Amino acid sequence: MSEPWARRTAAALRARLAPDRPEPSEEATAAVRDLRVVPLALAAGAAAWAGTGGRPLVGLLAAGALGLTATVAAAIAAAGLSHRRAGADRTAPGAWWLVTVLVALVVGTIGVAQAERLRSGPPARLAAAGAVVTARLEVRSDARLVAGSATRPPVLLAGARLLAVSGRGGHWRVRVPVTLLVTGGEVGWWARQPVGTTVTVEGRLQSPRRGDDVAALLRVRAPPTAVAPPGPAGRLVEQVRAGLRQAVAGRPPEPRALVPALVLGDTAGLTPELQEVFRTTGLTHLTAVSGANLTLLLAFLLLGARWAGVRGWWLRGVGLLGVAVFVALCRTEPSVLRAAAMGLVALAALGAGGRRAGLRNLGVAVLVLLLVDPFLSRSWGFALSVLASGGIIWWARPWADVLARWLPRLVAESVTLPLAAHLATLPVVVLLSGQVSVVGLLANALAGPFVGPATVLGFAAAGASLLSVPLAAGLGWGAAWSAQAIITVARLGARLPGAAVGWPAGPAAVALLAAGCLLAALLVPWLLARRVPTLLLALALLVALVRVPTAPGWPPPGWQFVACDVGQGDGLVLRAGPGRAVVVDAGPDPVAMRRCLDTLGVRTVPLLVLTHFHADHADGLAGVLAGRTVQQVWVSPLAEPVGEVVAVRAAAAAAGAAVTVAGPGTRVRVGELALRVVGPLPPRGTDDDASAAQNDASVVLLADVGGLTVLLPGDLEPPGQRALLAAGVDLRVTVLKVPHHGSGRQEPDFFAATGARLAVASAGRDNDYGHPAPRTVALARGLGMTVVSTDRAGGVAVTGTDADPGLVTQRRP
Repeated sequence: MSEPWARRTAAALRARLAPDRPEPSEEATAAVRDLRVVPLALAAGAAAWAGTGGRPLVGLLAAGALGLTATVAAAIAAAGLSHRRAGADRTAPGAWWLVTVLVALVVGTIGVAQAERLRSGPPARLAAAGAVVTARLEVRSDARLVAGSATRPPVLLAGARLLAVSGRGGHWRVRVPVTLLVTGGEVGWWARQPVGTTVTVEGRLQSPRRGDDVAALLRVRAPPTAVAPPGPAGRLVEQVRAGLRQAVAGRPPEPRALVPALVLGDTAGLTPELQEVFRTTGLTHLTAVSGANLTLLLAFLLLGARWAGVRGWWLRGVGLLGVAVFVALCRTEPSVLRAAAMGLVALAALGAGGRRAGLRNLGVAVLVLLLVDPFLSRSWGFALSVLASGGIIWWARPWADVLARWLPRLVAESVTLPLAAHLATLPVVVLLSGQVSVVGLLANALAGPFVGPATVLGFAAAGASLLSVPLAAGLGWGAAWSAQAIITVARLGARLPGAAVGWPAGPAAVALLAAGCLLAALLVPWLLARRVPTLLLALALLVALVRVPTAPGWPPPGWQFVACDVGQGDGLVLRAGPGRAVVVDAGPDPVAMRRCLDTLGVRTVPLLVLTHFHADHADGLAGVLAGRTVQQVWVSPLAEPVGEVVAVRAAAAAAGAAVTVAGPGTRVRVGELALRVVGPLPPRGTDDDASAAQNDASVVLLADVGGLTVLLPGDLEPPGQRALLAAGVDLRVTVLKVPHHGSGRQEPDFFAATGARLAVASAGRDNDYGHPAPRTVALARGLGMTVVSTDRAGGVAVTGTDADPGLVTQRRP
């Protein structure tokens, strides 16, 4: 009874169905199941996290305490290991305890030392004083543009190594990492600079957050001066990367953007809408530099080398050369080095190297990485890589062996590999995204056969670009074709109503989900060994995908207007027929907006209205576009903030939706829904606040939804409200969407002119603004309105007509 139950099941099936197939050697099994290094890796990770926290004494004490705590787990692992090579000496538990404590102290001390090096040098002291400095630095990562909002402009972020800094009367030669923040007209210049460029620039140093792996933030203030271009190796890498982009330049926009993301982790060309589609279907990992990329590359190289007759140490040399090329092309950043280590472990775990790797190898890789860079312990990407590799090592191969008894081996591995990685990483993914991708397993299984060709052909195109442009273009065509297949799978999966299910990201909910994943992992071997239960579960999964899970009674039948629960923002839906709706604003969160529309069964959006370009109304646009047909977009006549305007127009163009400025007098009818634009009008009064001026530029809509009248004024401020009153616009409706989320700044006569019976405020739970303001709630109630807000009620639905309106909420207010 000492054998694990899953292994006994697999052995029995092998004996009955394929008695001539040899069992894995005891040595190979022991390598996979050796748990002794796992406590060391866990203790090292916890100690590194404590040590890099920026408090030296606390970090060292915590490292020691964590090491002592881990000794119990180490003792269990050392004493309870059931799979051992015959004749091997058992490590004394006391010695293993001592090793665990020592590892935790060493890694924690290194973490403290590196954190102190960043926090105590001249750059850190200048940053604490907010000093303006002249810096000489070397660009170390590709630039990334972060969209702006109502209160901040777009910001370009890039990693750099600070080489020298002058300020406050001193000059220092240093060598520490910093993060560049660039705004304004210099964004374009910085975006074009290749990695390795040396630059002199003036800027203000700021302190980073505690636990960040940089010495300071450098906010650029003046035009930079390029001092030196990248070295020969850097120029060669840039040439190869540019060659890959050129090889797919003639392909359609989406595969043209996806191929560099698959091969190099270069996501600059991916639209927010496509990123949301990948996020919903659990395919986001394909667009990041990961161990999977290296595993595919090495598998192709080693297979080609074996076919060419390469053996022995020469074969290992080919593998090492592949690792070096991968790291060079994808940049020598911590995430790439992490991916290289995880890829080598995953490749060995799949048996590509003869003897299979196990958790022992994974634990050693984690220890080495944490010794080199303790700040990896604070990286979610590192945690996901380790968990995915661990899931593949521990579960994937035994599950595939069981499933391969009644399915082809290729199909079995296509199912079990993503299933193992999915279960292992699901709690962390939910912690980050707040949703469970139900379609993730199916999407990964269907997209899997195309990932290898796209990645390998992409790498081949990048290399061939140095030799022959036509050859590179031909290989790029193949990579783009495979990438298009992946995009098609993602889009079809995202269209399924039950593609993603919301899950709370709190500690208790995530812990419950983790326990459920472990229980599911225990049941998987039993399930996969039996054809009928497996097929029934697959059928149940398909049923769940085509039907959205909803709370009882939500949405109510016959709903006419819904204010979605999207947090601190507006996401409003007007019914236009079966599966059709006009959406007014998209909220700040694509996930929440998508979930609301999926629950309402909206598949087609004939018209999307963005009342203005603030992030709390436009950032969720990808959630509207993902898996839906959007035909037209109306926007505010005031094209500010510029960053949001650019992002909205780019996303709409990628989705094939025409963008039109909506002015007063514009009318449209969609099914039983009639819309009339009555604003914005020139505001009566002045307001020097740019954000308030943008609010007053909100598109104001009067809607008639099957006999129910609704006023949607966006974030209209009192000057804009007074302008509508002065223009004599008939504002009488049954439902009023309270302007600006229930802000305390309202015009009482505007509320009175609507004569509304119901006032709906769209605000986020526990928001920092205090919306809806008590004075606004009192104003509406004083006029006889029933007031309901999404921060307490969740989604709000209005049914019926003006003669007999009904109100239904997702939760009890």
